[in-house]
Amino acid sequence: MGEFTSEAAEALKVAEATCGPLELEEITNRRGSAVWKATGPRGAASIKIGTGEAAEVTAREASVLDQLPGYTVTAGRFDNGVWYVTPWLSGPSTWHVFRPVRKGDGGRDEALAGAVALCLAVTDLHSGGWVHGDLQPQHGIHGEGGTVRLLDFAWSRKADATPWTRFDGTMIHLTAPELAERIISGPQPVTTTRSADVYALAGTLWTCVTGRWPLDYEAAGLGGSESVEELRRAIAAKAVPLDTATPWPALQDMLRPVLLGGPTDRPTAAELADLVKAVGE
Repeated sequence: MGEFTSEAAEALKVAEATCGPLELEEITNRRGSAVWKATGPRGAASIKIGTGEAAEVTAREASVLDQLPGYTVTAGRFDNGVWYVTPWLSGPSTWHVFRPVRKGDGGRDEALAGAVALCLAVTDLHSGGWVHGDLQPQHGIHGEGGTVRLLDFAWSRKADATPWTRFDGTMIHLTAPELAERIISGPQPVTTTRSADVYALAGTLWTCVTGRWPLDYEAAGLGGSESVEELRRAIAAKAVPLDTATPWPALQDMLRPVLLGGPTDRPTAAELADLVKAVGE
């Protein structure tokens, strides 16, 4: 566990004003970006701190949260970084919702409902004029009433704006081939797209079903020691086939065309929700 930086003490004051006396739990801490869960008698909050190169990414994410309906955020700066505080989103991630499916313990009805809810959450984001840019199995939180709230908006953007000077991709295993190609060939700044979001959404659901990334690197002769750049080149060239494990054929048959098709062939997030819903009918 790391130590909470005293330079961001103002963040603690903001969280404590809402939650009461705090207990802190470090959730992640890598590449200059740390997330803490602050819990008190009146509730819980998320505190994110970005230092060095991660500072402006953190500031950008706070700006996105400030513009999204249903999210509240308080942010500030210190000498070497940026912090923000937002209410903690309670509930299991999509990855966790699919756990019984991966273990072979049933749970398909619940997982299917969760998959539809995730697609609808992305639909709402897209309808509001946004691109998420970094959808992953852990970035959807399933709350009460079957609704899903999205997390991690560090690479999100308004569809008519590009708030960065350089984009090198996020989760490489869920990067759409055309996005990988643009990152390689440029020009920068690369803009993310809703279609690439749908690719990542389908890949997220595939991974939640199988417990493996959608692409079969071993079948492509990639043994796992390759750099992100080497994997990106293979993905851009469409030289990596889909994984052949099919523990849930009916659902995966709906996802496969999304992962194999080009950007103009993919459904919208709303259409993908309908396709996934039809699996249970």
